[in-house]
Order: sequence, then C-alpha cells, then structure tokens
Amino acid sequence: MTEPTTLASLSSALAETVARTAPAIVSVHSHRLRASGFVWKPGLVVTADEALADEGEVEIELADGSSRQATVAGRDHTTDIALLRFDGDAAPVKLSTEKPALGSLAVVVAADRGAPTARLGMVSRSGPAWRSLRGGEIDARVELDIRLRHSQQGGLALNAAGEAFGMAVLGPRRVLTIPAATIARVAAQLETRGRIARGYLGVGLQPVRLDDGFGAMVMNVDKAGPAAAAGIRQGDVIVAVNGERLAGVRALSRSLGPQSVGTVVELTVHRGGEPQNFKVTIGERPET
Repeated sequence: MTEPTTLASLSSALAETVARTAPAIVSVHSHRLRASGFVWKPGLVVTADEALADEGEVEIELADGSSRQATVAGRDHTTDIALLRFDGDAAPVKLSTEKPALGSLAVVVAADRGAPTARLGMVSRSGPAWRSLRGGEIDARVELDIRLRHSQQGGLALNAAGEAFGMAVLGPRRVLTIPAATIARVAAQLETRGRIARGYLGVGLQPVRLDDGFGAMVMNVDKAGPAAAAGIRQGDVIVAVNGERLAGVRALSRSLGPQSVGTVVELTVHRGGEPQNFKVTIGERPET
C-alpha cells in the first residue's frame, strides 16, 4: 500500500475540517433572501446583516435538516452583524481571535438550503483595525481570495488548523471577514441590549468649505440633546474637535462610536465670525 501524497493528505485534512464545522452552520431564510449563519451560543445564531431582510419572518435550517422559526435579537448595520434567537440546542462553534497570516489557506464553510458548502482560497490581505463605510469598528481587515455566493454570506472563515477566525461577507469587489473579536464584542451587546450604543450630539450638520479648511454648519439642534445643553446654536460652524481641525462631517460622525458615549469633547465653533469653545458630553443616540 502506497503512502498518501501530500496533496491527498491536504485534501483529507480539509474535508475533516469542513465536517467538524458543518454541524454549527445554518441556512437563514428571510423574506426572499437566503444567507448562511452559525450557532454562536446555544439558541443564538450570528449571520450577515446585509443578507438579512428588513422585515418579515426569519427561518433557519439546521445541519440536521430541521427548521426553526427565529426572531431578530438585534442587528448592527455598521459591522454587518445580526443576531438571531431560536429554540434549539445545536452546538455552538468556538471562535479564534488569532488573525490569519497573509497568504495562508482559508476555507469558508457555509450552507445552502440546509446543505453544507465549502470554498477554498487564501488570505489576500491581513491588516490592522479599520472603520467600515457606515462607521463600524472592525478589529482587523482580513480579505479572502474566494468567490462567494449571496447565500454563503454569514458562513465561517477557517484557517488551515480548522479554527474559525471570522464571518465571511461580501464587500465591494472582494470577500471580507468580520473578525471573531468584532463578533464577540458586537454580538454580546446585541444579546443583552438588542442594539449597539452610538454617540449622539443632537445636531444636524451640513459641510461647508472655509478659507482655511472645512467646517460643519449646524442646521438644526435637538433642544433636548447634548449640543443644546452645552450652548450650541443653529448657524454655528464647528471647525475643530478637541483642538484638532475638522476633517469633515463624515469624520465627525464616525467618531461617535460606542466608546464615545459619556465622554466630554471640546468643540470649537465660529459664531458671528468669532471662535468659541464649548464642552459637550456625548449622549447616546435614541432609538428610531
């Protein structure tokens, strides 16, 4: 009997890795959309928010072929994480916070109509933390050289050791992963609160170009908001935050993440052509 080749050994190892992970993978059906997800904790499934319908019933199909009705426990558009609650005892998967190395192999294990699927590729980018276009804090930028169908969004990305390091999602022209650290942080808040706290100034802003840079004109003020309490008025132009020139309205909005709630910032504004400073305690954005 001949010894197995290196390629055959790799193939067997990959097949075993997929088989070990598949029981934790589920199919997610919402309205006309199909996606994948995985059991994060008993009775809780994490899936891709982008692949989840905005309304209607949600059903998940477990690896054993059974189906369950699910409810949305919470969702965060900025990090593309949604948490579903269901009645069941499927075993959860263990996530690894170790970032995969650039050029290493990666396998995405997902599901389609209850049947497990797998995609093989490599880590094409492994970088530091970044902010999504919607302002979400992502703990690492990991991109995969893998083609992914819409129904495979929300599947688990595994390294060569079979450890799940994140959730695979479709980004602009590439497949991204939402790292395990981000999932742990966001899903925990969704489980307990149903939402992610966001910073709130209580002003409507319009970007304006100034002679020496950019500013944000206050178009309206929430009378019960933090800015109003600090003395900010309609018509003020915000030009700096904590002494740093304002880079733009979007940059200011992105700074109002969960960690900003309760902090005090100093806003420099132009009022009637004269600079004035105001200390504002960032509030929590109310539910809409």
